[in-house]
Amino acid sequence: MDRYGTTHSDSHDHTPVLWLRGYPVYAAHFIVLVYVASMFITTTMNLFGAGPLLEWLPFMSTQVLHGQVWRVVTYGLVNPPSLDFVFDMLMIAWFGRDVERALGRRSFLWLYGGIYLATPVLFTAIGLWLPMTRVGETGALALFVAFAAFYPDALMMFNLLAKWAALILVGIFTLMALNYHDWRGLISLWATCGCAFAFVRHHQGHLELPRFNFWRRSPKLRVLPDLPVKKPVAFRGLKAASMAEVDALLDKIAASGFASLTVAERARLESARAELLKK
Repeated sequence: MDRYGTTHSDSHDHTPVLWLRGYPVYAAHFIVLVYVASMFITTTMNLFGAGPLLEWLPFMSTQVLHGQVWRVVTYGLVNPPSLDFVFDMLMIAWFGRDVERALGRRSFLWLYGGIYLATPVLFTAIGLWLPMTRVGETGALALFVAFAAFYPDALMMFNLLAKWAALILVGIFTLMALNYHDWRGLISLWATCGCAFAFVRHHQGHLELPRFNFWRRSPKLRVLPDLPVKKPVAFRGLKAASMAEVDALLDKIAASGFASLTVAERARLESARAELLKK
């Protein structure tokens, strides 16, 4: 049971990714380590004049559409040091770990992968009409939205509930993007936060994904050959043989549909129906 009262199983999906000097490193912590390493690499390359090599990493829709598809994955690895970056890492380590406890490691990684790829995938589609760029993506705010979806009544600072804190933060960043006409940032904000919220609601069973059956073919009907007719030996066996034949025809309809009957079998079935009506 975590500090929010949610009980989780001790399955393998809730074990650390690795151990570092005796300390467990979970998936959320591992993501922080990757980003911190990228910050040191970015700083070192800029320090020694190798900064131009970093230009191969950011997302540029024009370059992606010309074959440089690795930019969809590497765009988030350019992270110069800043206070915003530090706060993002704290949010991933704290709230991301709680989301990982709720989801399990595998589902958490699927969630974070969706958050990370939502922006470049959407920007690639928009890039068919308008060039789009993006550098850096931690997904910290989206993970907090996922946390608020799991624990809406968790208390934050100033006794503010998590659901209201998430709405306030998304609202503030939305207003900032509108004020500075940062349409790319606004699209990325709503794409990542929307992805996180939808993933959690789907995991909770409150949201169903649409199903498409464009490629499902309808079964082909085939006409089966006439069933063999057994001639009765005596008059007493005539009625039993007729009923057995009708039963066989009904079984054939149940298995392959009425369209599978031949013309002779349909006539035989109609004849039996007429006899029943006379009785």
